[in-house]
Amino acid sequence: MSCSKVILLTFTSFLFFSKPLFSELSLSSEALSEIPKIFLNFAKKDEIFDWMVGIRRKIHENPELGYQEFETSKLIREELDKMGIPYKHPVAVTGVLGYIGSGKPPFVAIRADMDALSLQEMVEWDHKSKNPGKMHACGHDAHVAMLLGAAKILQEHRDLLKGTAVLFFQPAEEGGGGAKKMIEAGALENIEAIFGIHSSLSLPLGEASSRSGPILGGSGFFEAVISGKGGHAAIPQHSIDPIVAASSVVVSLQHLVSREADPLDSQVVTVGKFQGGDAFNVIPDSVTIAGTFRTFSSESLLQLKQQIKEVITGQAAVQQCNTTIKFETKDQIFYPPTVNNDDLHKLFQGVARDMLGHGGVKDMQPYMGSEDFSFYQEMIPGYFFFLGMKDETLEQPVSPHSPYFRRNEGGLPFGAALHASLAVRYLSESRTTSRLYNEDQHDEL
Repeated sequence: MSCSKVILLTFTSFLFFSKPLFSELSLSSEALSEIPKIFLNFAKKDEIFDWMVGIRRKIHENPELGYQEFETSKLIREELDKMGIPYKHPVAVTGVLGYIGSGKPPFVAIRADMDALSLQEMVEWDHKSKNPGKMHACGHDAHVAMLLGAAKILQEHRDLLKGTAVLFFQPAEEGGGGAKKMIEAGALENIEAIFGIHSSLSLPLGEASSRSGPILGGSGFFEAVISGKGGHAAIPQHSIDPIVAASSVVVSLQHLVSREADPLDSQVVTVGKFQGGDAFNVIPDSVTIAGTFRTFSSESLLQLKQQIKEVITGQAAVQQCNTTIKFETKDQIFYPPTVNNDDLHKLFQGVARDMLGHGGVKDMQPYMGSEDFSFYQEMIPGYFFFLGMKDETLEQPVSPHSPYFRRNEGGLPFGAALHASLAVRYLSESRTTSRLYNEDQHDEL
């Protein structure tokens, strides 16, 4: 019998034969409103906080790229074992699914991503990355620590769970589409809703921000090789210059946003790569350009893809050049827009305000960064929010994906408590309300 089957049998026995002390208790609205504060105080205990910090630093020292998070996954499973939480592994290569609660519906998921970036850390501290060229520069180490913290909270208070909380430890968010692989592996089976968290370097401790509807952009990638005929720069009439053609393409691509897109439909097209030629006096045979495009709706994303293709081929043809274009690679796939469910937004606001106060919950403007959490939202109701972990000691703010990336570990208890509180609140309210979500209903910006 495989390890996975043994784990699942153990999980079934554990869930269906355990009898939490308050399994039949219906929580009042007053009791529910106190839970976020109780969970936050629990997460702030010295032993819990130090444990989460230790986990975050272990992962930070050993960053692993997408679908290579073997040691991170092992650490997660070891901690789940210590807490007596059954799990399924492997899911999507390195992913882990943990289970807490009754084993019966409703099922709600809380998610953390695990992968690092191809980046050389430049921050000098005791827990600097030990893997050259790899760094946790987007906070996924903290995301894992917070979800494990939420697991500890929920396991200690599992009598409050009126259903089952599923812990999603997901690989390969940074371009690899790990969420899509998790879905293909069946991770969303029986799940009604999912919550995701991302640390923010611009929000101070004790604050969270989000919005209903589109919150992050959908993203696409393109790379085009524009081929002409090389020759000497002094006699261009004997050549077909791909640099001129590529330059025309770059300029024309900007017209897609300024002259063809609806001004109320936010779009971005950026060419970030332009490579051609090695000598100042030689016209090269070809030029390679590559870039990204972003929108807040899937329809606009597909339309923009088609327009980009037409511009590149058309402008190259005017200059007598040929083109080859690719829009996806193994490591670069399209991400849909991240669109928050309105009912889950109301639930999040209630939980976050109970914990942080009304002043600690901010409305954020949509942002063109992308997240593969959006793949979950295409299948079930999902909600994504940002949590303040700003390092106030820095004189100059540092952005994500920077080799100087730093965060305030004091935010870990807030993330753990929010994760756990959202799971409890969703499961409690879903007992008395109809199922959230109309599958075809996405608010568009």
